Formats: sequence, C-alpha cells, structure tokens
Amino acid sequence: MDLLDPNMLLRAYAIGVFPMADSRDATDVFWVEPKMRAILPLDGLRVSHSLAKTIRSDRFRVTRDAAFDRVVSACAEARPDRPDTWINPAIQSAYGALHRRNHAHSIECWQGDELVGGLYGVRLGRAFFGESMFSRVSDASKVALAHLVARMKAGGFTLLDCQFMTDHLASLGAIEISKDDYASLLDSALSSLGLGGTGSTDSATGADLSALEGLFPDDAGPDGALSGYVISQALGQTS
Repeated sequence: MDLLDPNMLLRAYAIGVFPMADSRDATDVFWVEPKMRAILPLDGLRVSHSLAKTIRSDRFRVTRDAAFDRVVSACAEARPDRPDTWINPAIQSAYGALHRRNHAHSIECWQGDELVGGLYGVRLGRAFFGESMFSRVSDASKVALAHLVARMKAGGFTLLDCQFMTDHLASLGAIEISKDDYASLLDSALSSLGLGGTGSTDSATGADLSALEGLFPDDAGPDGALSGYVISQALGQTS
C-alpha cells in the first residue's frame, strides 16, 4: 500500500506519527514521532491587545476551506527564514485527497481577492493536527490561528497538535509535552469514535469546524467567513 494512501495516513495520525520530506524536491517521505510534542491548549491562546484589536477590526476576511490547495501551495513556498520545505509533491497530493474526504481543512485570510495568510491541518475525532501556516502580511497567520481556535472551542475539539515548538508558537501560548502525555491526550481525543489508534478512520464524524457558523447563521458567509466580533466572543474576549 502507498505510504500516503489516505487511510494509511489517517492511521498514522491516530498513533501519533506524521510524514515529512527532506526537501521540496525529495522523492521519499519519512515518518516522524517527536520525543517532545508542541500543543496549543484551547484555553491557552495568548491574544495580545494589538492582535485582539486586529481580529475585531476585520482587517482580514477569514474563510474556511475556501482555497485549501492554494494554502498548501503557499505553505510550501520558500521563505527568507526557510529556504526549503518539507512539503513535497507527494505530501501535497496526499493532503489534497484528505481534504476531498473532509479530513483536512484550511483557514484563509484575505485582503480583497488576495490570499495573504492561512493554515491547514488534519481533523480526526476531536483532534486537529496543524500542519503548516503562512503569512504574507503582518498578523495574518496569527488571525488564522485565532479563528481556528475559536472554531475548535465551539466545535467540540479537545486537542490542537502543533507538532514542533517554535518561538512563534510559544509566543501564542503553545507548550511542549512528553510523548507519553501526548499519547494520552490523543487517545482521549479519538476515543469518542472508538479509534484509539487502531480503529477505522473512514468516518469523518467527530468534532466540527463549522459548528460556530451554525451558532451564528446570520453572520456566517457562504464560504464560512465569520466576523471578528464572533471570533472574539468564542475566544472569551468581551472587550
């Protein structure tokens, strides 16, 4: 079986491993299981005063699953701080297949018709495995993350996996935990589906990134766009 077959890929996430490539041009992929795992507690997102103001100002129009392939492509682009990427064509194609099966999702930030930031990841049970994010203008990826966390809190999620710790993630509230502690959180996040790392991954049921849209149907756009006011309320910010 192809290592990046959608079912195989989901089973890998269910036991705590994920694929990477050495470079954009690499033909092979390898499985990774960090000894220390970065997660972002859903009640631990650090929203600075300036970021809160940006969220409420609706400087960006933020959508859900409106441009998944474009987000992955943007995440795979070389940047000054990262001249190469672990997202090779095989990985990019595999996540596109997961998206078509409703297991991979994206959050997009727009200014007019220009895609200026976003993130994507995999949903399984009550866990969301963040894969990558990008930002072409200041604060775009931070706003995308805030929208993701607000949706996760409203949608019944319990685990936001960030994989590896970075200074950027730490500044937003991410913490590192041991592999054993991560396995316990993952097992709990998957137990509602009877997955526990070994069960079927065919069902896309579980927590719902669109639940917040159902709570505010008059606010939600056809592409899942929600106002910064709604996001602020979902994050527990009242001022």
